[in-house]
Amino acid sequence: MTFSPMLPQKSCALRVMPQPSDANVHGDVFGGWIMAQVDIAGSIPASRRANGRVATVAVNSFVFKQPVFVGDLLSFYAEIVKTGNTSITVDVEVFAQRMSLSEEVVKVTEATLTYVATDRDRRPRKLPELG
Repeated sequence: MTFSPMLPQKSCALRVMPQPSDANVHGDVFGGWIMAQVDIAGSIPASRRANGRVATVAVNSFVFKQPVFVGDLLSFYAEIVKTGNTSITVDVEVFAQRMSLSEEVVKVTEATLTYVATDRDRRPRKLPELG
């Protein structure tokens, strides 16, 4: 993907292209599919920070800004914005590169999710110290 000034200056957590099975008969991608991908993208930095298993405990906000179409190349940028004793809050921004002759890139979704670090029994556990 050619870098666009629209894209954040941070690393991409996930990149995926929706398929026809992810959309309705008109080619519009299901919001639930996008939500699942956002959850996956947000869990990546959360799992790294927790050094293990995390569970989604809240979707604090979720905004669909533009439609997503079959064939768009979606880039998910996830950044930890807050940590607690067991919790990790992550902002996720989603950009779509429209697959046409132009190099149009648009922000399609933004969300904030909270994860909790869990142990083997899936109970909350304290986040490890940094450093």
